[in-house]
Amino acid sequence: MRQQPWHPAEHLRRQLGSSIRRMFNDPAKGEAPVMPAGNALFAPDTPIRMVHADVTSMMVGGITALLLQMLHPHALQGVLDHSDFRTDLDGRLRRTARFIAITTYGPAAEAERMIGRVNAIHRHVNGTLPDGTPYSATDPATLAWVHLAEARSFLQAYVTLVRPDMPGAEQDEYYRQFAMIARQLGADPVPENRAQAAEMMAAMRPSLRAAAITREVAHTVLAHRGESIGALAQPVLARAAIDLLPPFARTMLGLQSNGLPAIGTRMATRMLGGTIRWALRPG
Repeated sequence: MRQQPWHPAEHLRRQLGSSIRRMFNDPAKGEAPVMPAGNALFAPDTPIRMVHADVTSMMVGGITALLLQMLHPHALQGVLDHSDFRTDLDGRLRRTARFIAITTYGPAAEAERMIGRVNAIHRHVNGTLPDGTPYSATDPATLAWVHLAEARSFLQAYVTLVRPDMPGAEQDEYYRQFAMIARQLGADPVPENRAQAAEMMAAMRPSLRAAAITREVAHTVLAHRGESIGALAQPVLARAAIDLLPPFARTMLGLQSNGLPAIGTRMATRMLGGTIRWALRPG
């Protein structure tokens, strides 16, 4: 058999693509990339599938969401008491990414099973805050904040870094679609458009806090150097994530500009996104 010619650029693309895929799938557990199914919960080419398909903006939005979520004392304490994020942040991020991939692209039956497993885990996540206030991961209001932080962050990252001209109607549809998952997880209330998300963000502000432990966890997330390309890209992703935070959240977390203009961060992040899309293209 005639040996195919060796192409350095193609070899690099395949190596890089494999490295990126390992960030989101654990081969030791038999995990493989989630492929779009014909019987998924959401139809092809709908907003939720477009937003969740872009790896770079989802990584940026994921960091922004974590920073926002930890401002809720109940959400933060649940992570502190019931998570191994300090020793396995990559694993936590991988599990979150896989949940989103399966519920967005996987067969509907598998998505429903995944949602059921998460609900079962949440029933065991409870305890008390330092002041004695009880908390539970099944609390609808806490789940609503967690969902709002994710939906706002994922969409804003996509619009900012990938598709600035995304029509408002499609952005509202993204909220409506993502709300279907949030309700099955027990979140209430759940925004179904941009206006409701903005109103909910304002209504939740009095419930948010930033203690020393909050800022410590934020530093842990931002300073983390993940696997493979993630380790090299993390400073750019972290800076872009901070830029997407609402001003009040940056102030609460003590995260100010490092002097790099936002436009420079966006250009660097878009270049990174182009590289990742090149590495993951079919073939």
